[in-house]
Amino acid sequence: MKETRFLPYLAGIVYSTIFGFSFLFTKLGLVYMSEMQLIAFRFLVAAIVLELLKALKIINPKFKGKNMKYILITAMFQPVLYFFFEVRGVNLSLSSEAGLMMSLVPVLTAVGASIFLKEKLKIVQVFFIILSVGGVVFINLMKEDLVTSGNLLGIFYLSLAVISGTMYGLFSKKSSGKFKPIEITYIMMWFGAIAFNSIVIIESLFKGDIKNYFRPLQNIDALLPILYLGVLSSVLAFFLLNFSISRIPVSQSAIFTNLVTIFAILAGVFILDEPFGWKDLIGSAMILAGVFGTLYFREKKDVNA
Repeated sequence: MKETRFLPYLAGIVYSTIFGFSFLFTKLGLVYMSEMQLIAFRFLVAAIVLELLKALKIINPKFKGKNMKYILITAMFQPVLYFFFEVRGVNLSLSSEAGLMMSLVPVLTAVGASIFLKEKLKIVQVFFIILSVGGVVFINLMKEDLVTSGNLLGIFYLSLAVISGTMYGLFSKKSSGKFKPIEITYIMMWFGAIAFNSIVIIESLFKGDIKNYFRPLQNIDALLPILYLGVLSSVLAFFLLNFSISRIPVSQSAIFTNLVTIFAILAGVFILDEPFGWKDLIGSAMILAGVFGTLYFREKKDVNA
């Protein structure tokens, strides 16, 4: 049906919006817990929600008799390796450096998809992908006035996060041939829940303070960011991302991640009363033009209805 052709693109806009606002809720959550604790509770909530949906027969993930290789690799890259390296990198770098590095994911994804998945991009699409990434780069460079941390270890960790994000997109596409988007999301959330909660529990045990693991849950104000990140930014957003990847070329789906920068800015403007200057306007215009151009010049047969 004609309507279904637009669903992957609508999914891209929605998951970009959710991810964009996640920065706001991450800031709120970090008031009450560490980054690793927030990630751990985020994916624990996500896994529990999916398990409840499974028990209520709203979803019905099936894995018996299927080759699990690609889906397990997908879950290892995202969320486990991506979030682990991103947290380490962000802690050692400036926000502008993190933003610049993460903007490379759509470019590397397009290159990887061309090499490994045989996806073809028109020259004009390559131009618009670069334009969109340029918008993200422009915003982040102007934000910190070209100041850099000089921490090579931080850049190294961010590079590994970029590679992990790229590999996730490629393996999610490979997995979509045998698994539904909800099945990929289900495995991802449980991998994240087990990995990051294990890290936090082990850290608490080494410190001789297991109560540290439960301490953030004692504050009711900490529950809102955990629920947003767990239910919306993990379950729903990653499902929509996996759905989008399964229906359109992964290079097109990845370009939507640049919209996250715009929605993050809007969240800051309308909720935190942060300023919106000419730099944000120019960068946002570049991002929007790049995303629109990349999708406008796509092959009409790219969408799997």
